[in-house]
Amino acid sequence: MENALFPPPSPGSEVAARVSSLFVYPIKSCKGISLSQAALTPTGFRWDRNWLIVNSKGRGLTQRVEPKLSLIEVEMPKHAFAEEWELQKSSNMVVRAPGMDVLKVSLAKPDKIADGVSVWEWSGSALDEGEEASQWFTNFVGKPCRLVRFDSASEIRPVDPNYAPGHIAMFSDMYPFLLISKGSLHSLNKLLKDPVPINRFRPNIFVDGCEPFAEDLWTEILIDNFTFHGVKLCSRCKVPTINQETGIGGQEPIETMRNFRSDKVLQPKSKPQGKIYFGQNMVWKDRLGDGTGKTIEIGDPVVVLGKLCSSAEAAT
Repeated sequence: MENALFPPPSPGSEVAARVSSLFVYPIKSCKGISLSQAALTPTGFRWDRNWLIVNSKGRGLTQRVEPKLSLIEVEMPKHAFAEEWELQKSSNMVVRAPGMDVLKVSLAKPDKIADGVSVWEWSGSALDEGEEASQWFTNFVGKPCRLVRFDSASEIRPVDPNYAPGHIAMFSDMYPFLLISKGSLHSLNKLLKDPVPINRFRPNIFVDGCEPFAEDLWTEILIDNFTFHGVKLCSRCKVPTINQETGIGGQEPIETMRNFRSDKVLQPKSKPQGKIYFGQNMVWKDRLGDGTGKTIEIGDPVVVLGKLCSSAEAAT
């Protein structure tokens, strides 16, 4: 039976685009890692937003309040993103930032528990990565911090059941996957005095070959025979205004986007909430299937199975 939240596939599916880039962000709000292929998990790509920097009250920090987090680089073991990769005792996540010594964080799960961790609507416990990591992030951010890891053995973070019941995430903002098209970025950049790169928008899946903002309409797509549902347009905060190479904020591209990507423009019949949209939040439909080979890679075709007629119909 078709879920009422997901319109049924439209007849005559089409190859709409191809995967151009894939990104993961192991530590929330720090630099992403570009991949040639990415392994799928129910909470997003493997290693995506597994870690979170928290303040002295356990509240998750993001670039919204600490834009310098954009300067923190994260490196994972060479083959850690392959589905068949197995953890070794010597496996580390390597963290770098300007003016800081290199920090190595063991990928073996720590024993210490941090209670009272919160990010947006969720609160619970997490795994504490210890004093060395805490001191490193405290020194870099300039206020007491700790590095924590999502404890998937004892915690669950459901996404909004109004949009994707039964789906879960780790420390991503709301949903496991964010998809954006090159056409959309190009359309925006034509309006900007200084074009912005895709890293301002922090997608997981970047596709090429479709019309600008075609992804607004996608309710169901196939990427290498894996089914994804588009569940909600992505409401943007101030992070796209932060230069990811310098950590310095500005006004653009949000000011320009307000003119043509606001809810007031896209959905004129609805009461405006002052939101600006760019990108499609997605969930992986067949996340519970058995078998191996659950990876997507650059060049994979994006086949549209279901779509809306206009952005005014899109969930926000």
